[in-house]
Amino acid sequence: MTHRFDPTSLREYDIRGIVGKTLGPDDARAIGRGFATLLRRAGGRRVAVGRDGRISSPMLEAALIEGLTASGCDVVRTGMGPTPMLYYAEATLEVDGGIQITGSHNPGNYNGFKMVFQHRSFFGQDIQTLGKMAAEGDWEEGDGTETVTDADIEDLYVSRLIAGYAGGAYKIGWDAGNGAAGPVIEKLVKLLPGEHHTLFTDVDGNFPNHHPDPTEEKNLVDLKKLVAEKNLDFGLAFDGDGDRLGAIDGQGRVVWGDQLLSILAEPVLRIDPGATIIADVKASQALYDRIAELGGKPVMWKTGHSLIKTKMKETGAPLAGEMSGHIFFAQDYYGFDDAQYAAIRLIQAVHVIGKSLTQLKDEMPAMVNTPEMRFQVDESRKFPVIEEVLDRLEADGAQVDRTDGARVNTPDGWWLLRASNTQDVLVARAEAKDQAGLDRLMAQIDDQLGKSGIVRGEQAAH
Repeated sequence: MTHRFDPTSLREYDIRGIVGKTLGPDDARAIGRGFATLLRRAGGRRVAVGRDGRISSPMLEAALIEGLTASGCDVVRTGMGPTPMLYYAEATLEVDGGIQITGSHNPGNYNGFKMVFQHRSFFGQDIQTLGKMAAEGDWEEGDGTETVTDADIEDLYVSRLIAGYAGGAYKIGWDAGNGAAGPVIEKLVKLLPGEHHTLFTDVDGNFPNHHPDPTEEKNLVDLKKLVAEKNLDFGLAFDGDGDRLGAIDGQGRVVWGDQLLSILAEPVLRIDPGATIIADVKASQALYDRIAELGGKPVMWKTGHSLIKTKMKETGAPLAGEMSGHIFFAQDYYGFDDAQYAAIRLIQAVHVIGKSLTQLKDEMPAMVNTPEMRFQVDESRKFPVIEEVLDRLEADGAQVDRTDGARVNTPDGWWLLRASNTQDVLVARAEAKDQAGLDRLMAQIDDQLGKSGIVRGEQAAH
């Protein structure tokens, strides 16, 4: 028994593909066999399995469980729910690992797997190992006594989200985007003080209303309308599997991931003065300055939820976040990215700081920046191009940070060029104090790309 994965499906942070084309039940079975084998060799035996609301998730769940039990692991099914609910199960139940079947914020025909192994992120080399084991058929055999049980943890998870809440009463709009977080959000708002209005909380893997990615402003149109019509204090939006948070203020302006982090940092640093707070390389300089101003220690790190979680454990950081809306709390929580929990902490932060979200947005330094620009390049060129750019910049004596790609500081501001770990795209971003400065930064990006024979062409889809 051997199995070959489509090479495009084994990603840096997870396994992901198009169902029926690059991902199917045989892949799920092989993932189960490999994961169970690694777990048993590490002395573990029980795995929690959850799934999102996609049409293909029950089929992949059945095949995954077949694979896990065939290689000797017991399975605890946590059912349909957001990815952080599975992370919560892995952190609190008597299990040795967890797997969530989810296509995250990808279109409905995608699906994939996010994994936790003995309370740590399972990514990078771990995922490549699964591929190698499958190709060699290097799998343990079960003894036929494996059990599959169900654990209904949704109410426990909701109780944990709200435990110790001290956030005051607000008027809030919640947009679940027909993603897996809908039922949890419905239960959560019933327990919160204030006035709450929900959108699209029924789970529908076809995503009939809008694509569930709150980092793209076009997906926030319904939430903006709701906030305006009902005169709400602010609005919250969730991605397809509930591990990324989006927000808008009372005027319908987007509060971006790095701006959310600058708000969330304040109460965290009151409790834990001088603590390290981590953000990814795409975050605004204004965030790093704000963390320092609040007495914290800002750390810039590589983009990617698995990489950030690993860095948090290493540094003991109580809080971390990414531009993409992944927000990780280790202060009073488990250190994983959880949009539902981040939403609760945001409501509390607004209350503790004593200003409205609109006022907090008003007070942020005025910066002119680009959205995250993604453009297609040949897979074989994406990393070499970044190396060429770095070599030229350093030869020119530029001020470069190599944490993840090239982040260049200039008197105008900064620009970033990095290779995506999950797609054949380069990612660029720039930020300046004014439009003229931004134009100069963009000219530098185009100049560097041009020297490597690339034109910043068509934007790639997420």
